[in-house]
Amino acid sequence: EAYMYKALKEAGIQAEYEGVKYELTPSFDFNNNSYERQGNGKGEYKNRGGKKILKISYTPDFTGTGFIIECKGRANESFPIRWKLFKKYVSERLHSVTLYKPQNQKECDETVSLILGKERT
Repeated sequence: EAYMYKALKEAGIQAEYEGVKYELTPSFDFNNNSYERQGNGKGEYKNRGGKKILKISYTPDFTGTGFIIECKGRANESFPIRWKLFKKYVSERLHSVTLYKPQNQKECDETVSLILGKERT
């Protein structure tokens, strides 16, 4: 993220760092029964239904005009599903946005080149 920030700044590309939070799914009331342990796998196996389920939100690393960048060296366990939900959100609501997900410094540099090329056209 630090390398991407410097690369964007040096190229004169304006982007906000973690400035926009997207709600991928709203919270909802789960009124059914649900027998399970706690989310971390600990605790006793019991009915944990009848509760409010929190929303799923996503905050990308950088947001600019027409682009969103998520720098991912190593993805955590929840990232792949969150990324898929975010891509669905983008395809349905942010039609003019291009996503970039660089995973190393070379890809960060290529991302900058792609954004600069897109700005010129």
